[in-house]
Amino acid sequence: MKTNTRCGWAYGPSPFYIPYHDEEWGVPVHDDKIQFEFLTLEAAQAGLSWATILNKREGYRAAFAGFDPEKVAKFDAKKIAALLKDPGIVRNRLKVNAAVNNARRFLEVRKEFGTFSKYIWGFVGGKPRVNRWTRLSQLPAFSKESDALSADLKKRGFKFVGTTIVYAHMQATGLVNDHLVTCPRRAACRKIKK
Repeated sequence: MKTNTRCGWAYGPSPFYIPYHDEEWGVPVHDDKIQFEFLTLEAAQAGLSWATILNKREGYRAAFAGFDPEKVAKFDAKKIAALLKDPGIVRNRLKVNAAVNNARRFLEVRKEFGTFSKYIWGFVGGKPRVNRWTRLSQLPAFSKESDALSADLKKRGFKFVGTTIVYAHMQATGLVNDHLVTCPRRAACRKIKK
């Protein structure tokens, strides 16, 4: 088994894959704005490749007010109609509507818990779940934690938050560390305190 090698998926079809893997994926996120960014991007990715979303990430950042949930929550029908003409994002009416809806639900959760981060980290006991995978084929598509979080998000009115999407969100924001044991980012992410 080779040591000190990135997770194989990092060599994917987008030039953004390696920097995303090396700088973001698996890093514990406690910043609400970044949590909202990943909720929006993961929902947009449903049924598409992650490369598509990474390639459009800057378009999303511009279209969705820098992922400021307070601003997105105020988007009206006119703004949504404009977004559906924006080639910088995935122009899917259900996903765009879901992003606006999810911003509103996000603010409700934040009001209840103080921060969205406090809420979401509660599903893993406040610290990352660190797995010991040796092959990409071992990575699960969901977990009991993502099942529970997905069910709770749906109950709260969030859209595009099935357990697979939620598990991808958990991986992206470091609630789960699914870097392979051979990957140097596994240990690096474990050391990060945010």
